[in-house]
Amino acid sequence: MMSRKPPTDDVDDSGLVVSPPKDSAAGIPGVTAALKQSWDQMGAKRTALTLLKVNQKKGFDCPGCAWPEGDKRHVAEFCENGAKAVAEEATTRRITRAFFEEHPVSELAGRSDYWLGQQGRLTEPMLKREGSDHYEPVTWGEAFELLGTELKSLATPDEAAFYTSGRTSNEAAFAYQLFVRAFGTNNLPDCSNMCHESSGSALTETLGVGKGSVLLEDLYQADLILVVGQNPGTNHPRMLSALEKAKHEGARIVAVNPLPEAGLMRFKNPQRPSGVVGTGTPLADLFLQIRVNGDLALFQALNRLLVEKDAIDRAFIEEHTAGFEALDQHLRSLDWEEVLEATGLTRGQIDEALDEVQRADKIIVCWAMGLTQHKNSVPTIREIVNLLLLRGCIGRPGAGVCPVRGHSNVQGDRTMGIYEKPGKAFLDALGEEFGFEPPREHGFDTVQTIQAMRDRKVKVFLGMGGNFVRATPDSAVTEAAMRSCRLTAQVSTKLNRSHTVTGEQALILPTLGRTERDVQDEGPQFVSVEDSMGLVHASRGRLEPASTHLLSEVAIVCRLARAALGDDAIDWAAMERDYDIIRDHISRVVPGFADFNARVRRSGGFTLPHAPRDERRFPTASGKAHLTVNELRVLRVPEGRLLLQTVRSHDQFNTTIYGLDDRYRGIHQGRHVVFVHPDDLASLGLADGAMVDLVSEWHDGVQRRAPGFRVVAYQTARGCAAAYFPETNVLVPLDSTADVSNTPTSKSIVVRLEPV
Repeated sequence: MMSRKPPTDDVDDSGLVVSPPKDSAAGIPGVTAALKQSWDQMGAKRTALTLLKVNQKKGFDCPGCAWPEGDKRHVAEFCENGAKAVAEEATTRRITRAFFEEHPVSELAGRSDYWLGQQGRLTEPMLKREGSDHYEPVTWGEAFELLGTELKSLATPDEAAFYTSGRTSNEAAFAYQLFVRAFGTNNLPDCSNMCHESSGSALTETLGVGKGSVLLEDLYQADLILVVGQNPGTNHPRMLSALEKAKHEGARIVAVNPLPEAGLMRFKNPQRPSGVVGTGTPLADLFLQIRVNGDLALFQALNRLLVEKDAIDRAFIEEHTAGFEALDQHLRSLDWEEVLEATGLTRGQIDEALDEVQRADKIIVCWAMGLTQHKNSVPTIREIVNLLLLRGCIGRPGAGVCPVRGHSNVQGDRTMGIYEKPGKAFLDALGEEFGFEPPREHGFDTVQTIQAMRDRKVKVFLGMGGNFVRATPDSAVTEAAMRSCRLTAQVSTKLNRSHTVTGEQALILPTLGRTERDVQDEGPQFVSVEDSMGLVHASRGRLEPASTHLLSEVAIVCRLARAALGDDAIDWAAMERDYDIIRDHISRVVPGFADFNARVRRSGGFTLPHAPRDERRFPTASGKAHLTVNELRVLRVPEGRLLLQTVRSHDQFNTTIYGLDDRYRGIHQGRHVVFVHPDDLASLGLADGAMVDLVSEWHDGVQRRAPGFRVVAYQTARGCAAAYFPETNVLVPLDSTADVSNTPTSKSIVVRLEPV
């Protein structure tokens, strides 16, 4: 049996090996990698018992991505990265008080993200006192007393910020936002602010609902699926199975991305003989290798051509939309030279894409953070909606918008009220249910929270899951902002960088994971999650908790509320004892959750209503879907510079680093690499394998530097580059954000490469 001990020595990139990239995804190598990591972390028996419960109707929801499951489940209903996510949580490695006695915070701050994550599960509450360089154990009572005292001592509730990660369950998220608003603030930044906030902003404005409009079965009825700014082979691997099935049902697939991604070239499904011994399934019928930030120009060009050729659904436009005349006039002024410059495509390639769109009656557009993290992200997504509305592809089976969420309950958390700008109807319902007046003034989003901590306007920070320090932009500014706080507290399952960048005092509050049994005073409990397509279902952990000292997220929230609010009228103790009580509250506050307790217990759960999809009804101010005018501004990069996008490696989920390989891109035993087109290297006078510093350039004049990256010649789009986050988050200016959504512009950073 393989050793399940964590690494004692940290790693560097000295063993970095580069090999040719792959042209297919999954297959036997994917199975082998998943089992190797699982056995290493959990052992063979625990691996079998755990993985067979992932994404099953009576099992637990994968703590990884938010891709939905069909009604009929495979025995192995997980992907390679899902297995890695489960292994990370269900590991037998443990961090005890002895670990913190041996390792001061200052030493841990110098460790890599990979090393920190490999140490194992946190097992008891820990406190770093003011002036100390070590965490020490405290009781839960002491931890809550400290947090409650600090919160009550603030001059105003707005001096605290309450972050939420997408892994938090519906029940915990609802209780959390309730506590925060009962405390008196809407400072509820969350990971949505950094990923799909642009999607929600654009979809709410145009369709009236800030979520996707398609269900899983729609993919199997589609004529055409466009996958734009997304790498499902690494970030949403189970989506490949859905795309494979869609292909078998006759769908055409167009991939639009600056990087050629193996998963969209060919998929070797390990659950099919052709994926094991055969050649697999070619997925993309057309690959458009677009320049970074060229998507708005592409969709405007397609829309202009559709209108010119009268290849639009005029009956749908007349009955269900507003704004066609203004859009028509705007598209007529489109400059083709700007389109070709922005996209890096030829007119012939755009015409090929147009042919695919014209032939299709049922079109789905899927996208992820390749579209949402630019200054013009919201206009880009609005332009995608324009295309679908022009073709009548909203509210039709097999057609619609499909923003693919990256974390397993990030959409559910927003549904439950984790939002810094809550709507009046939600606050009215919340106040009526619990007998108090919720705060109405908008709170801080993620970027605003960092700014407020930097300016010492926020003094207490609580993170409900996640790794705030490594998920956010402008790393030096973010870390200094965190260190300016009086108290920082992190609700976590494992050690990460955010535990090493602390306020004057810092708490680690260890919590149960998805894989673990949750037993409260009223007996065993379960939680629920909402997937990327609006399906709500139950999740039940099966493993013994990693420690007897762990509390559930619900219990942590409820006990903190009692410590900070005292004896108020809200039934915190009852909600902690029995999560059915929370779900009853949700059923009366959140639209679509009537009879929540009964419906979530049904096999497979239930689907939330979506007016544009279900009724072709658009809950906008006008009652119609809005066609929008979006100004095209070409992002021009100065000579000698490149446009950098941050990406994940295949051994990574968000900020969690599972390993040091990116198998599909040919990177092994290292992460400090930058992918650049060979022709760009030649023009810059750099050799493949050269060592460089990445230096971002922005108009504030601040030099942001990521040192020590190896150049890798790679077939990315000309003028563009790519490198892994979180290592390159340091290059993203805090104030460089998307219009409307305020999302950091991590996918369009102007950089120069300085030889070292």
